[in-house]
Amino acid sequence: MNIDRIKKKIIEMQNFNLKIKVNLGRNKYEYYEGKIEKIHQNLFTVNTNKGIKSFTYADVITKMVILNKI
Repeated sequence: MNIDRIKKKIIEMQNFNLKIKVNLGRNKYEYYEGKIEKIHQNLFTVNTNKGIKSFTYADVITKMVILNKI
C-alpha cells in the first residue's frame, strides 16, 4: 500500500457512515462512528460521535486506524 492508494480509498469513503477503530497500543482501542469531513494533503478529519478527530494516511497504512463502512 502507498499513500496515494489510501487517499483514493478515503475519498471514496467520504459520503458514507464509518466505524473507526483506533489502536492506542497495549491492546487498548477506541471506537467511533462518523463521516469523513475534510481531506487534506497529509491528514483527514472525521466528524465523530465524540467530536472532530484527525488522522494521517500513515495511521491507516500501519493499521493504527481502521475504517469500515457501515
